[in-house]
Amino acid sequence: MTHTMSREFLSLVNGRVEVERFNVDAPGPTLVFLHEGLGCVSLWKDFPQLIASASGLDTLVYSRFGYGASDPVELPRPLSYMHDEALDILPMVLDAAGIRRCILIGHSDGASIALIAAGGTGDARIEGLVLMAPHVFTEPDGLASIDSARQAFERGLRDRLKKYHGDNVDCAFRGWNDAWLDPGFVNWNLEEYLPAIRVPSLIIQGRDDEYGTLRQVDAIVSQSGGPVDTLILDNCGHSPQRDQPGATSEAIFRFLATVTTQTPHVELATQQSF
Repeated sequence: MTHTMSREFLSLVNGRVEVERFNVDAPGPTLVFLHEGLGCVSLWKDFPQLIASASGLDTLVYSRFGYGASDPVELPRPLSYMHDEALDILPMVLDAAGIRRCILIGHSDGASIALIAAGGTGDARIEGLVLMAPHVFTEPDGLASIDSARQAFERGLRDRLKKYHGDNVDCAFRGWNDAWLDPGFVNWNLEEYLPAIRVPSLIIQGRDDEYGTLRQVDAIVSQSGGPVDTLILDNCGHSPQRDQPGATSEAIFRFLATVTTQTPHVELATQQSF
């Protein structure tokens, strides 16, 4: 199969979002990548392309408003920003991209957005979830790490992020960091959405994740209304796709093989370097 890629923008009612797409119109569900709180299309590096190439599936990666090259948003972001993304914006993205079936692949905030979408919209297009380092509630150590990120931003992280977010760099960081550190965010909780999830899920979590513990995984496993597979990785922090790319991609390929009619080529999983 020829693994074609296109970089473009989707126009929604409230602005344009940056999109990268592989294997456009390939048969089967579309893999929709949902980035972390500081992420964007470019910060996924070539991980989506690896998954697209090995699976042969149509793949869409987009930057949320205020990230990457997408249109900016006003600050502060509401504390409901992940709910707003999952319940309002993501369905518009799927509509605009002509996606009729999809598997959501989310990292961190993106994984939380995937959970809300599957449990809160009843959208029949969603056929499965891949959840890397998901959050369903806040934890003190995770909030402390987010506070440390604020200090790092002031000491040089801003310059490193600017090459990915450009003029959106302050919007991207403050929109995420200020929301999580708002006193009202301590009670943020997604557990109410879990029983309504009916599709299969795969959770990939690092034991050394500085932003969340295995309590997050346990909550999803015990409360989800659909089947849940888990992969807990040693020597892995908050980004399994970067810390353990081989094990992470192999687990995703196995999961995709159970929810699609196409069998991915697992032998490609270890050929990726980050």
